[in-house]
Amino acid sequence: MGEKTAMRVFLISSNVASTPYSVYPLGLSMIAASLKNAGHLVQQFDFLASNRSLEALTGAIGEFKPEIIGISIRNIDNVNLLNEQRYIDTVKNIVLEIRQVSSVKIILGGSGFSIMPETILEKVSADYGIVGEGEALIVDFINQARQGAYPRQKVIRSAPKLFLKQIPSACYDANIMQFYLKSGNVASVQTKRGCVHKCVYCSYPILEGQNIRIRDTRAVVDDIGNLITNFGAKYIFFADSVFNDEEGNYLKVLAEMKKRKINIPWTAFFKPQGLDDSALALMQGTGLKAAEIGADACSDTTLKKLGKSFLFKDITECNALFAKYNIATAHYFMFGCPGETEETVMEGINNIKNLPKTASFIFMGIRILPQTPLAQLAIKEGLIKPGQDLFEPVYYIAPGIDRKWLQETLTSAFKGIRNCVFPPDALDSSLAFLHKLGYSGSLWEMLIPGNAKRNRKKQNVQK
Repeated sequence: MGEKTAMRVFLISSNVASTPYSVYPLGLSMIAASLKNAGHLVQQFDFLASNRSLEALTGAIGEFKPEIIGISIRNIDNVNLLNEQRYIDTVKNIVLEIRQVSSVKIILGGSGFSIMPETILEKVSADYGIVGEGEALIVDFINQARQGAYPRQKVIRSAPKLFLKQIPSACYDANIMQFYLKSGNVASVQTKRGCVHKCVYCSYPILEGQNIRIRDTRAVVDDIGNLITNFGAKYIFFADSVFNDEEGNYLKVLAEMKKRKINIPWTAFFKPQGLDDSALALMQGTGLKAAEIGADACSDTTLKKLGKSFLFKDITECNALFAKYNIATAHYFMFGCPGETEETVMEGINNIKNLPKTASFIFMGIRILPQTPLAQLAIKEGLIKPGQDLFEPVYYIAPGIDRKWLQETLTSAFKGIRNCVFPPDALDSSLAFLHKLGYSGSLWEMLIPGNAKRNRKKQNVQK
């Protein structure tokens, strides 16, 4: 595409959440890559990295003089019943500020937007929104806009269809990346999209599809090498819904890292099934430092009701396997799940307390999201109404469980237990402080009894 047909596109990451650590806006940079590959001129702006400054935003817009502005929305809220934080007002303020200095069309996108697009588009008063996988749609939109043509529909939907080299490497922005490297040294890489699991509360299958679509293995490892060599990254976060897919594509990524002698601290989300000694040895050999395990429930009854395919004994065995290789683990547990009773609450508390060498973060209630099986169950049980606008957070707590009793029981059960954190954000400020001091990564492994203290020395990375 020649210079005459290029458009100037200004992309904004609106995310302001920084706990448990700040996460680089990977989706935004993948959109930027697609637009640049199509010949357009792109500037990326990160609201969090710019100290949430509206003045810095308008200054950057005035300097770049965009013809189209895109805003990425990562989350609607923090899904924490006991300390709710909502993020859409930030987006609304960004749009209002843009309107003061520019008359160009504003497009919304991102995982948060895609959960309830029509509602968010109306509330923030943007012009258009792209739902789902945006790389191809945004290029089509911009190409048409260059000719003065805009779609009739305000919300444009994309089916999840990209795979292999169609999923671009992120166009990492050097200035934005430096902010995130100074806020925990964590750099993000995606190896695949889609989720085959059927957890009743989860929006991943809705957003990314129910089939695994892998990226090109060599391109993934090229990204890691690029982050190490050109950006100075010292800790990698694999931003997949579940890293250890059942087809074993994650092992191909790790084998390629080993082949290139790349060893860098990294972390990811894991399902507590399908792992063995050979997989753990390969992970350890490429630098795995901490594993976040998607347990979610802590009794066999509630695991089944959440749509999980494993039992608590599988969680225990998985935890022991990671411990065998001296890899720290964190679990995320929710109380109040479908099927929860006072008996399962007490059983779950006991299970968590008896889980050795791990950090556990405990949530109360489950944020109900549109189109999920949990939303349908909540309608059936009379907790929400058919067609209810779930923009205002509604949390599922099983009928028969008293909210006050549950909060008091959890508070009492985990009080004074260093590695069991309730509420789940109780240590956020402490972790943020440690990142400012120069510590890298997730840091929750420092909660584990007997775990060696972390230091701020630079990690040795083989290139």
